[in-house]
This record gives sequence, structure tokens and C-alpha cells, in this order.
Amino acid sequence: MGGEARWVGGEARPPGGGGLRLARDGKGPEGGGRRPGPAPGPPPRGFLWLRRQLRLWRRRPRGGSKMAAAVAGALSLLWGWLWSERFWLPQNVSWADLEGPGDGYGYPRARHILSVFPVAAGIFSVRLLFERFIAKPCALHVGIQDNDPYLAQPNAILEKVFISITKYPDEKRLEGLSKQLDWDVRKIQCWFRHRRNQDKPPTLTKFCESMWRFTFYLCIFCYGIKFLWSSPWFWDIRQCWHSYPYQPLTSGLYYYYIMELAFYWSLMFSQFIDIKRKDFLIMFVHHLATIGLITFSYINNMVRVGTLIMCLHDASDFLLEAAKLANYAKYQRLCDTLFVIFSAVFVVTRLGIYPFWILNTTFFESWEIIGPYPSWWLFNGLLLILQFLHVFWSYLIVRIAFKALIRGKVSKDDRSDVESSSEEEDMATNMKSPCGSSSSNGANRVNGHMGSSYWAEE
Repeated sequence: MGGEARWVGGEARPPGGGGLRLARDGKGPEGGGRRPGPAPGPPPRGFLWLRRQLRLWRRRPRGGSKMAAAVAGALSLLWGWLWSERFWLPQNVSWADLEGPGDGYGYPRARHILSVFPVAAGIFSVRLLFERFIAKPCALHVGIQDNDPYLAQPNAILEKVFISITKYPDEKRLEGLSKQLDWDVRKIQCWFRHRRNQDKPPTLTKFCESMWRFTFYLCIFCYGIKFLWSSPWFWDIRQCWHSYPYQPLTSGLYYYYIMELAFYWSLMFSQFIDIKRKDFLIMFVHHLATIGLITFSYINNMVRVGTLIMCLHDASDFLLEAAKLANYAKYQRLCDTLFVIFSAVFVVTRLGIYPFWILNTTFFESWEIIGPYPSWWLFNGLLLILQFLHVFWSYLIVRIAFKALIRGKVSKDDRSDVESSSEEEDMATNMKSPCGSSSSNGANRVNGHMGSSYWAEE
């Protein structure tokens, strides 16, 4: 059988079943078949090489495909673990149960989160336009000058010390520099202060940044109050857990969540180009925790309690930004009043309402109604991280507010990006003399005005 042709269906085929089909008798051109004649010539050399490579590829060991299959299997397991129903949902609930239409926008789905990123880009674009065409004219109207910061007198020795050694020289180093340069110690202190301020952003930039945040926080807070006022869980917080997780997503709730999440994503990226503050790392953790909480609560449909948390945080944020705006415009009494009001609202909402109303329902009432499950533990863990940040900021805020009440003015805070001691008067005086006089309070006061922004963007 090895060298003979095989007969299949009345026609002969070459050994192995391959090759060209043999011409049939009577099937010439007149019969519509292939023209009889000599066999076709050999295929082109390039075709032979390609066919040979394909055969070799088919015969080679399948190590690469096995590796690819292993990677695909591992990714499949990881994806299955990431969206495990046992982690995300209570017992006896599956993702298929939440595929129903419900009302409005159906039930929250993870794919909805993808719409956040183009919205965040749009918010950032609106911010750029707002700061240029609205915030900047307002800043100029209240008397904030659009000028460059005062430049310190060029000095190679002091510049080398400032860059390579320290920006805050101690008394011993100041005396050594005084002898080396034959300058008065006070003049050297003034030079270092001006040199530090030289690298800081102008007041106009800070005013525009705060005005944008004030506008957004105020608008989103008003929207949140309007939305929650007609929501049953605003008046009875236990409604957050009734029929959970079969709670339909309305259009108003969807827009509220997406706008809040998109805004914090825009802050997450813009903080790398915004004014740098000493608590940059803490604010970075805060933004991560906030984004994680909003995203997490949306995916597992804890959106009702999520709206309460977002509105509670927005209640004090716009007051903070308003106090900063008054500080930049040098409305001292308004600045102090707004900051004291902000401090009171912050402490009441973050150390009072949040732990005794929000955490109470997420820990105890939800345990009673739906019981704990893995994502429940993680959600409450994130809420506790947020509470620790509240305690830290409350300590700093209360300390500043207490000084404001005792001294009649808000003192410079530990986080401020503005240098100490009436720097603007120093600059004005320095136009007439080598160095202006510093305030008696040194680094603790800023000419009776707020030290331009402790104030955490919560």
C-alpha cells in the first residue's frame, strides 16, 4: 500500500492522499475538467522556503505555546480571583443577579468606571479655562498683582550654601558667612528668606487654584444636598442596607458619583503640577483612599452610604477654600472668621458625624442587616484610614484656630508654602534698603495674615 495509489470515490489519489488530483477520462476542456498535459513546473524558490519554514514551525516543540497557555491560564485565574463573587458580594448573590435592568441605569457595574477618565480630562480642561478667564480677572479685581517674585541679590557664596548645604542656616553658620562676606547677620537672614520665596509660586497662582476648588466644592455640595434631600436614606440611614445589593442606580446618583470620582482623579494627576506643599505625601494617600473608596463602593453597590460620605466631606471643603481666598486678598477679618467656621464644621463633621453616624452604620447596622463578607471588611478598613487622616488634620486645624482666637489672627501653620515674617513688606522695604526688618515673631507669623494655606484640600 505504500507505493500504490489509493482509490477514493472512483478516483485515484497519490500515496498519502496529497498532491494534485488525477485527471479523469473524458474530463478535458470540453467536459469542463483540467486540461491534460505535463505536470506543472516547480513552485518559485521563495514559496518553497516559506512552505519549508511552516513545516518546521509545525514540527518544533510547543514550548512557546505551552508558556503562552500557562500565562493565559494564570491571567484567567487572576481575573477570576479579582472579580470573585465570594469577595465582592454577600452570600447567595452572584454577578448574574445584578445583570437585571432594575430602574434608571440598572445596577452599578465596574465598566461604568471607565467613563470617569474622559470626564476627568474634561474637568481639567474646564479648570484651565476657568483659572484663566474667570479666576485671574477676579484676582486682579481684588488687588492681587500679576508680577514676578522679588529676586534675591546675586551672590555666589550664599547661592552655593543655599543649594548645596542648607536653606535655613543656623546661627553659627550665619556668623561665619557674616565674617566671610562682611555682611550684617540680619541682611544674610533676609537674603535667605528672599531666596526661599523666590522659588515659590506667586499669590495669583494660588488664588486661581483655590478659586477653582472653591467653585467645584460649592457646586457639588449643593448638588449633593439637593439630591440627598429627596433620598430616603438621608433621613433613615438604615435604608442604605435594606434590600442590599438589589438597589437600583438612578441617573442622579450615577452623575453624582461619576463627577466626584472624576474630580478626584483630576486632583490625583494635577497635584504633581500644582503648588507643592509639605504634606504632599499625606495628600497623595488621601486622594488614593478617596478614589479607592468611591470606586470600591460603586462596584459593590454601596452607593447610598457613599453619597452620604461624599456630601459630608464637601460640607467643609468649600469653607476652607473660601478662607484661603480671603487670605490671598488680605481680607483679614473675613479670613479669620471663615477659618474658624471651617474649623468648627470640620471637627463636627469629621470627628462627630462621620464616626458616630457613618462608621456606626457601616460597621454595626450593616452587620446586623446584611452580615460581613470580604469586601465589607476592606470597605470599612478604608473608612478607618480616612478617619485617621481626619484626626491628624483636626489636630493641626484646631491648633491654628486656637491661636487665631487667642491672638486675634491666624498664625502660620506647619504646612504653609509661604515664607515667614511679612515678606511682602520686606520686599517693599528692600527696594529702599539692603534688607527689611523682620517681625518679632519670626517664622510664626505672616504679617498678621494667614500663612497661605495650611489648609488641606480634603
